[in-house]
Amino acid sequence: MRAVIQKTFGGPEVLEVVEVEKPALLSGEVLVRVHASAINPVDVAVRSGAFPLLGQPPFGVGWDISGVVEATGPGARYEIGEEVYGMPFFPRAANAYAEYIAAPSRQLARKPKSINHVEAAALPLAALTAWQGLVDKAGVQEGDRVLIHRAAGGVGHLAVQIAKARGAYVIALASAGKHDFVKSLGADEVIDYRTTDFTQVVKDVDIVFDSVADGARSLSVLKPGATLVTILEHVNPELEATVKASGRRFAGVSVEPDYAGLEAIAELVDAGKLRPVIAATLPLEEAGKAHELVAAGDTVGKVVLTVD
Repeated sequence: MRAVIQKTFGGPEVLEVVEVEKPALLSGEVLVRVHASAINPVDVAVRSGAFPLLGQPPFGVGWDISGVVEATGPGARYEIGEEVYGMPFFPRAANAYAEYIAAPSRQLARKPKSINHVEAAALPLAALTAWQGLVDKAGVQEGDRVLIHRAAGGVGHLAVQIAKARGAYVIALASAGKHDFVKSLGADEVIDYRTTDFTQVVKDVDIVFDSVADGARSLSVLKPGATLVTILEHVNPELEATVKASGRRFAGVSVEPDYAGLEAIAELVDAGKLRPVIAATLPLEEAGKAHELVAAGDTVGKVVLTVD
């Protein structure tokens, strides 16, 4: 099968397509014929060596997949031919930029029926990050005031929709050129963070969803007892101590595989309450170019590799 690996840290050019053996199945695992795999910022950081999560190369980066079950190990929870999606093994290597992947069946869920594989592959890591932060950690509910940083980004645009689906009032931070897009997702207020200091115009917030490591400043807009969700400063003892000393809750999120969360996300998609936005699709052989697009940091939505 074809798979993308890297033999050294470096720029996008270190990603290369090679021929490798199909993975062998263990008990409880399924072999998935991958149709699409999405790129996330963590993929770029791991590839470059900025975030040496997987140790030293060689390895394959990538986690998000959508595809079809082609074989099953003993005890697996899916049947051959079922469409599934997920982000198996994170934060360990999954080698997801490949034609096939073997993964524990309980780290996958059935693909939303109303979208295709490209759209489904765009969801797992980003949507689970938003779900685990907003729902599992913060318990977002109807009437909550939620401030979302980088609301047009891969995680942010899904966080806006998840918060709205739970009945929250969403205040979104995004650059001026992306305001119409963020409003189309359901945001109630959109603030241009480049020209406006949000701490001067926002107050009485129940939940801040911070994806830009701006937790210290975000603290000032939270009500007493409210929750700061942070996905970049989840291991920051100083920030955690500051948040708790102020009478607020600290919720650090390091996303993990979660079939129950994926099932809930699929329900929202099929109910028309959540839609992934695709910025670009490229073939497996252009994984390097896909990394360049994500690294630029100005895409709206997700970049996805097609593996067919």
